[in-house]
Amino acid sequence: MTEREPARGPEQRKQDTLDRLEKEEDAWVATASADGVPCLVPLSFVWHRGTLLLATRRTNPTAVNVNPSGQARLTLGHTRDVVLIEGTAELVEGVDLPAESADAFAEKLRWDPRGRSPWVYLRVTPHTVKAWREVNELAERDLMLDGTWLI
Repeated sequence: MTEREPARGPEQRKQDTLDRLEKEEDAWVATASADGVPCLVPLSFVWHRGTLLLATRRTNPTAVNVNPSGQARLTLGHTRDVVLIEGTAELVEGVDLPAESADAFAEKLRWDPRGRSPWVYLRVTPHTVKAWREVNELAERDLMLDGTWLI
């Protein structure tokens, strides 16, 4: 594989990642059932107060899968510009979500699931964040470990 661009330094990769979390609207979200059946779906999100806030129907596999394990993986980007986030997911009812968070979700994504009983919020608190474009960035792809930014 040939390297297409020079490797970004860790500070630039972190800033690029934060910019993407602020600007992008959609992520691939992976969860697994209690018996290990994987589920991968695209969901819209807002980055708010250090967490990703998403919404899904409470009966969808993504919501159901959160209860047994609480673990989720999310990715932004394509295969040559990846942000990979591993975190702890929790379901939050619309009435239990702080108004500031629900307002941020509604403003960015132009829809509001509050008051719609089939919908729940999914809040993911990252514990690992990795970002890389090409093989030249793989060695230093870790930006967050154990919930702490390394940079």
